[in-house]
Amino acid sequence: MTLDQLRIFVAVAEREHLTQAADALNLTPSAVSSAIRVLEERYGIALFHRTGRRIELTETGHAFLPEAKATLARAESTDLFLTEIGGLKRGTLSLAASQTVGAYWLPPLLIRFHAAYPAIDMRVASGNTEQVAEAVLEGQVELGFVEGAVDHPALSQRIVARDRVVVVAPAGHPLLGRPVEAEDLLVARWVLREAGSGTRSALTTALATHGVEEAALDIALSLPSNEAVRSAVLAGGALTAISELAVADDLASGRLARIAFDLPERAFCLLRHKERYRSKASLALEALVRI
Repeated sequence: MTLDQLRIFVAVAEREHLTQAADALNLTPSAVSSAIRVLEERYGIALFHRTGRRIELTETGHAFLPEAKATLARAESTDLFLTEIGGLKRGTLSLAASQTVGAYWLPPLLIRFHAAYPAIDMRVASGNTEQVAEAVLEGQVELGFVEGAVDHPALSQRIVARDRVVVVAPAGHPLLGRPVEAEDLLVARWVLREAGSGTRSALTTALATHGVEEAALDIALSLPSNEAVRSAVLAGGALTAISELAVADDLASGRLARIAFDLPERAFCLLRHKERYRSKASLALEALVRI
């Protein structure tokens, strides 16, 4: 049974006239008659009485008419639903972002997206870089935003912004105000983000270029968020490596200061699975972050 057959049946049933139904549907009377006959023969039923030039519903036809109308209404509703999703008039977009990206860079972008597409429901999860990449790989989210590169062949990644990780200490720390070598960092206490975070990875990579392994650092605490790290460092005595975005106010006020040990600039990247369907909502968000 096809939707066209149902439309023809309903048109004939409502008019009890083949020619009028054919005119309403822009079909020939023979095409309408043939569609009704195919429907009846397929199911071994009679939907209409044909008496001379008259045509009227049988009891079976009367019983079937509300079902046919309900099916057509549901099909129209489904068509409208898909049309609205395609036109970004409704739908859901699932995202995940690592903490630095999600807390400091992504929110203004999401506000712009919501202003342009207010009917799209955005669901945003957070985690570290490894967790975000895993969520994209497993199809839990359509897009991920992370700090730095992710090495996985199933994921495409595109740079959407730049960031700098800085080594900072509370005011009065003995390493402030003088040149610092990698070896100086080995005698300091550290508070760092947890393993798997993009921020910690940036420090590890930079130290390796100076021949220093992360394991050689005196790491007092590993904490799961930038705010926790920041609070611990402000409590005194320890260094940390953290996004400049996360401590901008502290640097401006003098509560924290930069240690003279430069880390390379890093990228914020957008991740998506190479083989999964790209929704129009995700493409619209991507268009907002092209650099």
